Amino acid sequence: MYKNVLQAIDGIEIYPLISFTIFFVFFLGLIVYVALMDKNYAQTMSSIACESEDENTTPEGIKQ
Repeated sequence: MYKNVLQAIDGIEIYPLISFTIFFVFFLGLIVYVALMDKNYAQTMSSIACESEDENTTPEGIKQ
């Protein structure tokens, strides 16, 4: 039923191409960004979650 409805729309075949292009360009840009990222910045960002500002802080962030 829906297949027949979509076939009746003029120019519908361009939408899958547009969506694939957006998908491809986004992930290609992401790969380039990660490849060119400063390695020290990446190391700093990856260790932030493991650091604690206060030794008396519980994992939920509530001081004891």
